[in-house]
Amino acid sequence: MALSSAGDDTAAVSEDDRRPWEPPFDASRPAPPISYPITDLAALASRSYLSEASNFHLPFNRASTPLPSPGAPLPARRRLLVCHDMQGGYGDDAAPQGGANPDAYALWHWHLMDVFVYFSHYLVTLPPPCWTNAAHLHGVKVLGTFITEWVEGAEICKEVLATKDSAHMYAERLAELAAALGFDGWLINIEVELGIQFVDNLKEFVNHLTKTMHAAVPGSLVIWYDAVTVNGDLGWQDKLNKYNKPFFDLCDGLFVNYTWKEKYPQDSAAAAGDRKYDVYMGIDVFGRNTYGGGQWDTNVALDLLKKDDISTAIFAPGWIYETNQPPDFQSAQNRWWGLVEKSWGVLQSYPKELPFYSDFDQGHGYQVCYEGRQVSGNPWNNISCQSFQPMLKYTGDEVQTPVQTSINFKDEQFSGGGCVTVKGSLEQNVIFSEQLFNGGLSMEDGSVLLFYSVNADANCVVGLSLDLSSRNKGNTSILIADDITTFHRKKQNRMYCSYVQSDKVAPQAPDNQNWVLYQATVQSSASYTLTGINIVCTLKTTGGVNTEIEEDGSSEANGSRSLAYHASLGHISIRNSNDDKLFPPAKSWMTEGGYISWSKNSDTSKLLSLKVSWKLNTSRHASFTKYNVYVEKLTADSNTKPSRNFLGVASVEAFYVSNLLVPDEVTSLKFIIQACGHDGSRQELEECPKLFLVPVDHYV
Repeated sequence: MALSSAGDDTAAVSEDDRRPWEPPFDASRPAPPISYPITDLAALASRSYLSEASNFHLPFNRASTPLPSPGAPLPARRRLLVCHDMQGGYGDDAAPQGGANPDAYALWHWHLMDVFVYFSHYLVTLPPPCWTNAAHLHGVKVLGTFITEWVEGAEICKEVLATKDSAHMYAERLAELAAALGFDGWLINIEVELGIQFVDNLKEFVNHLTKTMHAAVPGSLVIWYDAVTVNGDLGWQDKLNKYNKPFFDLCDGLFVNYTWKEKYPQDSAAAAGDRKYDVYMGIDVFGRNTYGGGQWDTNVALDLLKKDDISTAIFAPGWIYETNQPPDFQSAQNRWWGLVEKSWGVLQSYPKELPFYSDFDQGHGYQVCYEGRQVSGNPWNNISCQSFQPMLKYTGDEVQTPVQTSINFKDEQFSGGGCVTVKGSLEQNVIFSEQLFNGGLSMEDGSVLLFYSVNADANCVVGLSLDLSSRNKGNTSILIADDITTFHRKKQNRMYCSYVQSDKVAPQAPDNQNWVLYQATVQSSASYTLTGINIVCTLKTTGGVNTEIEEDGSSEANGSRSLAYHASLGHISIRNSNDDKLFPPAKSWMTEGGYISWSKNSDTSKLLSLKVSWKLNTSRHASFTKYNVYVEKLTADSNTKPSRNFLGVASVEAFYVSNLLVPDEVTSLKFIIQACGHDGSRQELEECPKLFLVPVDHYV
């Protein structure tokens, strides 16, 4: 049983359905950046993908986000690997600078997995950098795929495995690609009838790739797919046994084919010995001959594997998206991953280090906002823009709760494209709390600054609580809010050990008046670990205040009346109080415009395409999460305020502008590159590096 999702078994593709990178695509010509696979051995051997002279798209395809602990091995516990394979790969996610589809496929339950494989049926599947950036932020390793299948794949294997030297050479090419593009290794999927004469060189290939990857990218992984046996036969074993263990022994793990039977996980664990967590029992979410049936019963297989204490590989969770599971993708995805969490548990924790920032952006939306101001009203998608994702619990359709917490894309945001919204009804004496993050941050002696933004109805109060644990001092919790008095009046205030008053930060402009920015200073101790960040909600007390609340939370004055509750949390930022937030001044940057092309659009306008790049020209070390790119169109009329347009987000130090409309009255263009810090701060636009360009009258 080959790895394949519904709709992948296609034959010829019409010219109209061709992917942008398929022939007659010329990678050397300037164009909107795309991610694309390597489809033939000649391109792999020639290193053409890694040559900027032959691949204009290369700089845009380098992942920019490292793992939190580069080089760290996988934890010594059962693990969860996710194999992507969504609609053949390279869809909306193939645009490193993002696209215009707000409903593009994405994942955001990173806290439930350890490894992410980007899979397709092309020879060398290179993960688009957006996936690597989002996964790495959340501590998840990312693998590409090397696959050979069908008659063509058999011929490819004969060439790769012709000699020991050729096996080594192709292994080294794959290692070079992973190191250069910033991902963490390979899934090796040889699904052809091979013949015994090629097995020794296949072992050389796997062994050399594993060693070369480990040297080039410490902590990297090479995982073998259960297909070809040590005898050269194409025979899926559905377990670890003597027919595939020789390959397992040479690499970092085995992805077991998904048609295994009930006792096979135990057999595999016994065969693996002290490496049982390196065996990933496959589960096909489409449900084709998979244990438990996959789909909404994927947790049946997970429950068994958890009992047997062995790892799993979930294949094609894009089933939810591809089959339009009701009622909508957001709800269905949350429900499906909620079943995974219920069975398998949470595997990642954050924050683990400071600064910590999240604006709850999933990497898509209907607008882009910064500090409550809308900078773009256009729909968009860009998975690289994901910030840390909250670990919201999905209760399921069968459980109706009076208050619902969700990621909100439609209403106005404080930052990015989303916020956390709590909506429903609350009883006046009730404090509602829900965990956003499951942390593992070792605190230090001193103080930390915490910033958060709130947009709430007049009768709604929002705060944050921090859960702290200590071996010597036990557990404690701190409630942070601007309206401490309201919380003190509730019976449930006993759940908090201490309170910190937050103060309003004066808004910078009147157009973000619906959002209120708060700041609080929290004293910390090195004996504590931050284990949780929670949103805390309640209603303001109305009428006379009765401090004699009964144990059941009711009182004659306050009663237990339910009132409407609607409030949003826009972002959370936590940093050390002594962090230096200064950005390098504009003069510290070198900006450049390249591949400039003008074309006539109409009698009154023209179109501009160019690559804008920038780089710090000082020895000062600086690290930024992303860059916002704007353009101002200046005219000779000094009384006219220049229009400023948001062009997009760059994850690397380059941005390609394609077919920018320039009216003839524009005398100068000013491109602005705004650096974004790890704590969510952004350089003031007036102080950002800029590139000036004067329009020309002749066209190419």
